[in-house]
Amino acid sequence: MMRLRLRFRLLAAAALGAALLLAAAGPAAADDPGVVAADSAFVEAAAKSKPDVLSKLLDTSFQWINASGKIVGRPQTLAQIPALAITDPNPQVRRHNYGQVEVIEADSGRAHVLRVWVKQPAGWRLLVYQEVVSLDAPPKVTPSSGADCQNPCKSVLFVPKTDAERAVMTAFQNLETSAMTHDAAKFDTLTAEEFIAATSNSDKLVDKPTRMAELRASNMRGLAPTPLVSARMLQFGDAMVMRSQHLPPGGRPLEATRVFVKRAGKWVESLSYQTAIQSRTPVA
Repeated sequence: MMRLRLRFRLLAAAALGAALLLAAAGPAAADDPGVVAADSAFVEAAAKSKPDVLSKLLDTSFQWINASGKIVGRPQTLAQIPALAITDPNPQVRRHNYGQVEVIEADSGRAHVLRVWVKQPAGWRLLVYQEVVSLDAPPKVTPSSGADCQNPCKSVLFVPKTDAERAVMTAFQNLETSAMTHDAAKFDTLTAEEFIAATSNSDKLVDKPTRMAELRASNMRGLAPTPLVSARMLQFGDAMVMRSQHLPPGGRPLEATRVFVKRAGKWVESLSYQTAIQSRTPVA
């Protein structure tokens, strides 16, 4: 009997420990069969240059941002489908469902791709396709916004249209301030557990534990607040897609896509993809 009680307690403790680990990891990525099928169809159609298939999958506001930071919209994409940065048939894939938004991230070597799907009345449509290629070595110099970080920490050239946009922009500014001041505790409250950052200015992907460790060590290599030039927000339920352009002093302009998710009444950032612009190109 004593052995049975001990065994029961050990099993209970193990179950509790597993539950705590799951809770700490945040919401599990839930695959929506519809978006998974649509994403597979997109990758195949893009690889095989099938505009007739893509036309049924791309949102009217779709943007393709390639690894050089060039942006093309839906009409230009359908007229001449760009080459995919990842041709690996079995890349590493992460999926996160946020209700009306699902993000799919693929990695193969130094190439990283973000696909943001949004649920429209007609079905799932691809809103953003963005490529980032990591550096082949740690950066020697990190572009930054200066010691006081006026923009974006204190003010930005963006006028919110809704309360949700205002709340997201405030969260973004607070997040940038926490990075500038190396405030890991504040950063923790402003990011989702599944947070991932990918940037052309770094040699690696950065997850939340890594970023917090870097903040505690005052090491912001590869990712620092940069002045905001312009921004556009699109809300889908409890998710906000933020597309923006940044101009770091002494560095190349950056095209950025961020996704914010509303959890427990607060907006937190779930991902940040930043692609350096090799040459200035108009937004299509």
